[in-house]
Amino acid sequence: MGLIVNDLIAEFKLEIVSGESGLNTNIKNPQLTRPGIELAGLFDFFEDDRVQIFGSKEVTFFGWLSQEDQEIRVEMLFERQPPAFIFSKHVEVPDVFIRMGNKYNVPVLKSYLKTSELFSKLYQYLYGKLAPRKSIHGTLVDINGVGVIIKGKSGVGKSEVALELVRRGHQLVADDRVDVYQKEVGNLVGEAPKLLREHLEIRGIGIVNVVKLFGASAYKENKNIMLIVELMQWEDDVEYDRLGLDAQTETIFDTEVVSVKIPITAARSVPSLVEVAAMNARLKFLGTNMAKDFTDAISNEIKNKNTKK
Repeated sequence: MGLIVNDLIAEFKLEIVSGESGLNTNIKNPQLTRPGIELAGLFDFFEDDRVQIFGSKEVTFFGWLSQEDQEIRVEMLFERQPPAFIFSKHVEVPDVFIRMGNKYNVPVLKSYLKTSELFSKLYQYLYGKLAPRKSIHGTLVDINGVGVIIKGKSGVGKSEVALELVRRGHQLVADDRVDVYQKEVGNLVGEAPKLLREHLEIRGIGIVNVVKLFGASAYKENKNIMLIVELMQWEDDVEYDRLGLDAQTETIFDTEVVSVKIPITAARSVPSLVEVAAMNARLKFLGTNMAKDFTDAISNEIKNKNTKK
């Protein structure tokens, strides 16, 4: 069904004031509106697919209107059938809104958050739920604050690597399928589908719940993605990057994410390699490029020796 008004009520513990028959109305636009200019009578730019927020400023201005204007303006708002009206903590819901909510079957709701906090949290929630999404086959883990998607062919050991990382104190976000959305360019967020949350599939063992195995700290609901690690079987005839100077990226939506390929052999500790890759990515993000520092040091050493000659 998608996102409906009732979902907002459950998430933000909103009080239903009127318009209860409209609680299954779909919400399609993550943007919000504070309709002050509409109360003044200008409806040319009113976007009726947005949730409408009323704070102290809007309700105070509304109180300055004559009773006749109040009736006319509020009915004009409700006639356009927005998904819902939400009033913030320190304002009373005027009687005309309660009447119109029941007349037009548009929910009128009351929040116990202040206006700015309500607006901010509601926008983040709506955008996270309504933003376009892509599903990536892989496992997402939070390694010391770095969101890492582990990719690779089926059976390469992605879930087993994630299990060992969780055992070491890192956090699982999603296994097998990662749902990704872009909050803004450069800011990707990954999370698990509802049915797969907290679970890992380990071949030979089955489905395990990491929260029940390791505690609540082993799982995180979502995480910003900073690195993609692709696991691949070692091939002798393939030339692998040995210095780390050639940065590879993968584009998801409009965002480029750093990508590394890690070849697997029986002698290599893959969880440790993924852990180091995440730490290295974090250092690069903070401005330290160890590979570049190393090659620069070698170049300077060669230059100094040539100078002495």
